[in-house]
Amino acid sequence: MSATIPGPSAPYAGRAAPAAGYRRLIAVALVLTFGLVMLGAYVRLSDAGLGCPDWPGCYGKLSPLHAKDQIAQAVAEQGGEHGPVSMGKAWREMVHRYFAQALGLLIIAIAVVAWRRRAALRQSPALPVALVGVVILQGIFGMWTVTLLLKPAIVTGHLIGGLLTFAMLLWLWLRQAPPPRYVDAEPVAALAGPALLGLVLVSAQIFLGGWTSTNYAALACTDLPTCQGQWWPEMNFRDAFHFVRELGKTGDGENLPMQALTAIHLMHRIGAVVIAFYVGWLGWRARATAGVGGLGAALLGVLVLQWLLGLSNVHFSLPIAVAVAHNGGAALLLALTLTLYFRARQARLQV
Repeated sequence: MSATIPGPSAPYAGRAAPAAGYRRLIAVALVLTFGLVMLGAYVRLSDAGLGCPDWPGCYGKLSPLHAKDQIAQAVAEQGGEHGPVSMGKAWREMVHRYFAQALGLLIIAIAVVAWRRRAALRQSPALPVALVGVVILQGIFGMWTVTLLLKPAIVTGHLIGGLLTFAMLLWLWLRQAPPPRYVDAEPVAALAGPALLGLVLVSAQIFLGGWTSTNYAALACTDLPTCQGQWWPEMNFRDAFHFVRELGKTGDGENLPMQALTAIHLMHRIGAVVIAFYVGWLGWRARATAGVGGLGAALLGVLVLQWLLGLSNVHFSLPIAVAVAHNGGAALLLALTLTLYFRARQARLQV
C-alpha cells in the first residue's frame, strides 16, 4: 500500500504557479546558506578569522588584492605568514564576507516577494521579514567577530545565527509545497513531540560543538574512548562556561586552564552520546513509520556519519577537511530533524 496519496491539497492548488518560482528562490538561498556554514567553519578552523582585521572591507579596501601593501606590512610585523594575517587568510575571510553579502541581498529579495505577493501565496510574510532581521543580526555578529578579536561567545553566536538562518529558510521552503496526504496520518503525527525534543537536543549539541571549536578545545582530549587516560579527568566548569570573556582567558583575565578546555570537550562528547541514543531511536522509529521512512533512514545515516567524523577529528588530530565536514553534518542533522518535525505537524492536520 502506498504511504502517501499524490496530488496537492485544495488550499495549495490555487497558488501552485506563484509558489514555484518563490520556492526556487528560497532553495537557492538555502543552498547558499549551507555553503556559508561550511565556508565559515573553514575560515574559523584555518585561523583566518582575523585575516582582514577590520570590517567590512580589508584594511579599508574592497579586496585583499587592493590591500596587498598593508597585508605585506602586517606579515612582516608578525614575522611571517604563520600569524593571523596573510594573503591567503585575507582572501578566505573576504570570500566568506562576499557570499554573506550575496545571501543578505537574496533574503531581502525573498522578503520583498513574500510581502508583495502575499495574497497569491496565501501566506503571512512574517517569517521572511524575520529572516531579514536575523541576517542583519548576523552582519553585526560578523563585525563583532573581527572587531572584538574572536571572543568565543561572539563567534559561537555567529555560528548559531548561521544555522538559525539555515533552519528558517528550510522551514520557509518546506511550507511552499503541498503536504503529503498520508494513508494513515496518525503514526506520523505521533512523531511531532519526539521530533521536537530531538530538534532541541540537536540544537544544544550544535551549541556545544560550536563552543568547543571557538575555544579551540577540540584536542583537549586526544585519546578514545577515555579523555587524558581517564573516564572523568579533572575539569573546571566555572571557567569553561563563563561566556563573557576573551579568547583563551578566564573571566578574571587569567590564561584559561587546561581543565576548562577539558570540561568543554568532554561535555560535547557526552552530548554526542545522548544524541546517538535519542536521535538513533527517533530515526529508527521514523524509518518504521509509513510516509516518513526515507527521512528516518537519512537521519540514521547522517547520525552514523557524524559519529565517524567526530571520532576522526580526535584520532587524526583535527584535519581541516574532516572538521569542516563535521560542521556540514551538524547542519544536515538539524535539517533532517526539523523536516521530520515539520512533516509530523502537517500530519496532525489530517488526523
